[in-house]
Amino acid sequence: MLGITDCKSGAKLVIDGEPYVVAWNQFSKTARQGGVMKTKMKNLITGKVMEKTFQGSDKIEEADVGFRRAQFLYATGDDFEFMDQESFETISLDRSVIGNSANFLADGMDVDLQYFNGNPINVQLPAKMIFTIVEADPGVKGDRVQAGTKPATLDTGFVVSVPLFVEKGSRIVINTDSGEYVERARD
Repeated sequence: MLGITDCKSGAKLVIDGEPYVVAWNQFSKTARQGGVMKTKMKNLITGKVMEKTFQGSDKIEEADVGFRRAQFLYATGDDFEFMDQESFETISLDRSVIGNSANFLADGMDVDLQYFNGNPINVQLPAKMIFTIVEADPGVKGDRVQAGTKPATLDTGFVVSVPLFVEKGSRIVINTDSGEYVERARD
């Protein structure tokens, strides 16, 4: 069990039976009362953020969260198959568990599977990844105040908005958290 002073950014806690990671915390103490820890926490399964305040006497359970390296094998419908690189067992995760990460998975890609109490709960991808554009309309210049964008299809099949100068065959960097174009890849 953890005390409230252990609820710092990055701490993994169990709240109502689900794993959370502390994203922000603020400790305060008054002369007569015990300490109070205000936190913002992100649910590691659903991704929802909640605010919670812990009192000085509260005891908090630490979450048993870990990562294991796996290789993405293939997808069939809403099922995504991974191979654990230590035990070589096949792990199947539903699209609802993977969320937006499904848009950036390519066959043979190495990923980190996040586990809670021995069960896989999420896929962690690098914050930025390089992809190849397989389809993009030609950019048309015209009267506009700001730089224009156009849709382009990545080699994973995901459609992203890119600047007009990006062409088919270009390699670009995508932010996997937001799904947005970052820059051209430096090859």
